[in-house]
Amino acid sequence: MGWDWFTDPDYWASRLAFQRMLAAIYVIAFLVAANQFRALIGARGLLPVPAFVRRVPFRKAPSLFQLYYSDRFFAVVAWAGVVVSATLVLGLFDSAPVWASMIAWAVPWVLYQSIVNVGQIWYSFGWESLLLESGFLAIFLGPADMAPPVPILWLLLWLLFRVEFGAGMIKMRGDSCWRDLTCLYYHHETQPMPGPLSWHFHHLPKPLHKIEVLASHGTQLVVPFALFAPQPAASVAALIMIVTQGWLVLSGNFSWLNFLTIAVAVSALDNWGLPFSPAPLVEPPSWYVVIVLVVTAGLLVLSYRPAWNLVSRRQIMNYSFDRLHLVNTYGAFGGITKVRHEVVIEATDEPELTPDTVWHEYEFKGKPGDPRRRPRQWAPYHLRLDWLMWFAALSSSYSESWLQPLAEKLLAADRATLKLLRHDPFHGKPPTFLRARLYRYRFTTPEERRETGEWWVREPLAPALRTGRLGPDGAAIAVE
Repeated sequence: MGWDWFTDPDYWASRLAFQRMLAAIYVIAFLVAANQFRALIGARGLLPVPAFVRRVPFRKAPSLFQLYYSDRFFAVVAWAGVVVSATLVLGLFDSAPVWASMIAWAVPWVLYQSIVNVGQIWYSFGWESLLLESGFLAIFLGPADMAPPVPILWLLLWLLFRVEFGAGMIKMRGDSCWRDLTCLYYHHETQPMPGPLSWHFHHLPKPLHKIEVLASHGTQLVVPFALFAPQPAASVAALIMIVTQGWLVLSGNFSWLNFLTIAVAVSALDNWGLPFSPAPLVEPPSWYVVIVLVVTAGLLVLSYRPAWNLVSRRQIMNYSFDRLHLVNTYGAFGGITKVRHEVVIEATDEPELTPDTVWHEYEFKGKPGDPRRRPRQWAPYHLRLDWLMWFAALSSSYSESWLQPLAEKLLAADRATLKLLRHDPFHGKPPTFLRARLYRYRFTTPEERRETGEWWVREPLAPALRTGRLGPDGAAIAVE
C-alpha cells in the first residue's frame, strides 16, 4: 500500500529546518531553567515547587516533580533537556528509525512540560505554551529519511494561524490606539524589556509608526488566511510573517516568542521547485500512519475551544484549555501602557537610617535601571525575574506573592538570588535596610541623549514595598 497522500517531499527541507530551530530553542529554554530555577522555584526559592505540589494535584499540573522534587533532581532534568535537545540540533537522530525519532523528540517535550507545569507565575506566558505545542507536533514529523506527514504540516499551519490571527484580534478588540494606529507612539518605550535598538525605534517619525501598525494588522489579520492557499501563496504568507517577526526581534526582547514563530513559519515553506530532498525517501510504516491520524483527530477535537476563542467577544490571550498545552490560544499587548514605571530596589549597610543615609541600587541584567546604561539584547534567552519586575511596576497584584520574599532574599544576601542580578552593590554581604521605589521612566530625546549620554530620564514617584522588621539582626525593609 502506498502512502503518497500521507507525506509530501516538497516540505522535506523546511521540516528539517523547523526541527533544527525548534531544538535550538529547546536548548535555550532548558538553559534558562537550569540557570534560574534555584532562586525562583527551588526548594528555598521565591515560589518553591514543594509548596506548590502540596496544594496542586497531579491532574491539574502534570509533572515529574509531582512524583519527586529536589533541587538536584530539577538540575538533572534541566541539563538532561539541554543534552537531548543539543543532539537534536546536531541531527544525531536524523537517520534513526521512526520510533527512535519519536522518542527523542518526546523526551524534551515531557521534561519541559514538567518544568512549565510547576513553574507558576514565572512560566505563565505564551512562549511556554507555544514551545510545548510546537514541540508536541515535532514528535510526529518523522526522521530525515522520510517525507514529512501532511496532517502534521497542516497542524503547524493551524498553529501559526492562531498565533498571528489571535494576536491581531486581541489588538482590534483591545486598546483603541491599535485602531487609530498610534500604539507605537508608546510601545517601544513601554514594552516589558526594551532592546538595544528600541530607543531608535521609539524616535522614528510618527507616520512611520502608523505604517508599522498597519503592516502589523495586515500580517496578523489578512495574511494568515493565505497559509491555507495553494503554493506559492502559502510560502509568500509565511515569508511575510518571518519578516515581521524579525522586525519584532530587532525592536525588543520577547524571549523566544518571535524566534519560535519564525521557526513555525519556516515549516510552511515548500522547496520552491529545488531538489532539496534526498532520494529515495522511505515510506512511513503503517503503525506510524495510524498514530499520526489519531493524534491529528484528537488535536482537531481539542481545537474547538481555541477556535471559538478567536471569534469570541471575550477573547482570552495566552491560555491553555488542556493541562498538556496541546492546543492553545495566543496573543499579546491587547492593551498598551502609555507611561513606563519601574520598581527600583535599593539598600544600605548603615546601622541606622538618617536623612543622610546613602542608598545603593541593585542593578538587574535586562530591565531598565541606571539611566546611563543602554538596554541589552537578551532574547531568545529569557530573564524571568526582570520580566516580572515590569509587571510589578504595573500593579502590586502581579507581585504580591514574590516581591516581598525577593526583598527578604536580598536582605539575607541569598547567593542564588544575587546571581540573577547584574550588580550587587554589597558584594555578597547582607545590607541592613532595603527599600523599593516606583519611578517614572521615559527615553531621552535625541537632544538629551547628546547632552547627557543617557538613554533614560527617570523621576521617583512612590514607595513600592510595605515596611517590616525581618529578623533579630535588625535588617528591615524601609519605607520613606
